[in-house]
Amino acid sequence: MPQSDFNRALDGAERRLERAAGALARTRRLLEQGDMAGTFGSAFAFSAEAEKLTLLARTLPAYTGHPKAAELTERMLQETIPVEMGYAGRGWFRLQFPALLPKKESGSPVYIQQYLYPALRRYFEGKPPALYQRCVLAYRHVYCRDRPERAYRDHDNIEVNMVTDIITLYLLPDDAPTHCSHYYCSAAGPEDRTEVYVIPASRFPMWLEAEQADDLEDETLYETSKIWR
Repeated sequence: MPQSDFNRALDGAERRLERAAGALARTRRLLEQGDMAGTFGSAFAFSAEAEKLTLLARTLPAYTGHPKAAELTERMLQETIPVEMGYAGRGWFRLQFPALLPKKESGSPVYIQQYLYPALRRYFEGKPPALYQRCVLAYRHVYCRDRPERAYRDHDNIEVNMVTDIITLYLLPDDAPTHCSHYYCSAAGPEDRTEVYVIPASRFPMWLEAEQADDLEDETLYETSKIWR
């Protein structure tokens, strides 16, 4: 008798859990041996396995056939992955979530879609669209200050495309070069996170000056925009 979809998903989760546990045990062993280069590589492998396990874990409830699985999963993501967004007084839209976007060769963009799209949908529900006709879309990868320099990732992330597509639904006519330019940068901070800014082209010099001075924090993010289009 063939296994049910739920059984297959459960088996997959168990395999992922074993791989993650193995990578974590190797990380501890290499650390105790004083092999920091090996520790870093093994820790990164554990991170990748944990990401894949998380992605599978989020889909597991739906395989049970429960009618509210999708709704409850979305609510769980809303509570466990805070996504902050709003319009800054200086004229740009700011989006922030507590994760770094993995490199192209690891992970899947689906997990970003699972929590980011519902967050923007809830935020813009009942609000008029604020379409920036000419803007710069800036991705700022903020790394924990305790992270070693070699652990910084490059800006070649497949998830950038996923995030751009979701933002475009609510803030841009489209992401063609005639409407939107792209800018990528990294910075140190108290914890890992990703910040995305939709900046009117006329305000980009002001934003860039603020970014270089590490002056992008806004005391208040507004629900509606006073945007320079």
